[in-house]
Amino acid sequence: MRVVSNISLLPYNTFGLDAKAKIFAEYYSVDELRELLTKYRGEKILHIGQGSNLLFTQDFDGVILHSGMARARFLDDETVEAQSGLRLDDLIAQLTDMCYCGMEKLSLIPGEVGASAVQNVGAYGVEAKDVIVSVKTLNVETLEERIFTNAECRFGYRDSAFKHELKGKYIVTSVIYHVSKGDATKTREEIIETRNGKLPKVGEVGSAGSFFMNPFVPEEQANELLQRYPEMPHFPSPQGVKIPAAWLIEQCGWKGKTLGGAQVWPKQALVIVNANNAKAQDIIDLAAAISKSVKETFNITISPEVNYI
Repeated sequence: MRVVSNISLLPYNTFGLDAKAKIFAEYYSVDELRELLTKYRGEKILHIGQGSNLLFTQDFDGVILHSGMARARFLDDETVEAQSGLRLDDLIAQLTDMCYCGMEKLSLIPGEVGASAVQNVGAYGVEAKDVIVSVKTLNVETLEERIFTNAECRFGYRDSAFKHELKGKYIVTSVIYHVSKGDATKTREEIIETRNGKLPKVGEVGSAGSFFMNPFVPEEQANELLQRYPEMPHFPSPQGVKIPAAWLIEQCGWKGKTLGGAQVWPKQALVIVNANNAKAQDIIDLAAAISKSVKETFNITISPEVNYI
């Protein structure tokens, strides 16, 4: 394991904000995770992945845990187990090279395997829940391992039980995915080309990818909006009618606009970037202004996908 005091979190958040942590601890086995949880019992603990869904608003006066476990193995011809610290896109690249398909539409989503289950990441009509078989975890209190089935994870849109009733109680150690034999090279290449064409590259421009979740509205409200905006994209679902947040934000004129050092990405209105040494408050203020504008224009509430820490 690796334990460091008073460390900058700049390498551990994709927004590129230089917050500090009192203690940063990286573990390389489940036993090491147990040891750290025992050592720091009673301390304020935050487990992070790649930091692609976090906005550090201040220094963290506690213990940051990070998984250094980054291996994958096939359990059989249709299931692969990946450890929590493996980058999701690295896993997909490996599977594609081995002629396995099923996860290619999740290509280039920033973040690690553990976060894919917590956040239920998704893109282009596929969500992590569609390929997750089960999730291995460690109970923070008892230090016992537990496997959650797909159903027990209670997946929803960018959501899971790990963000609600199980939050802070379990740490994801690995995820078992269902895959199939097949050549996904072309699809993966197309997804990568599309994402690179409209989204900032991780490591080059500070961002957290999609900043807002797409809202769902009642069918009656969607129909009223369609009377005013016939071109409005909309997608009926069991949760209501989904309306792309990017479209709403762009209609309000925010694309490319700046506030302090923060900017709405000129190529994709759903993304807020650290354009010029932004402070966390710049990003918070810009997000709040966007939300207010969308609410006033469409009477729709859009919520951040990003977690403020």
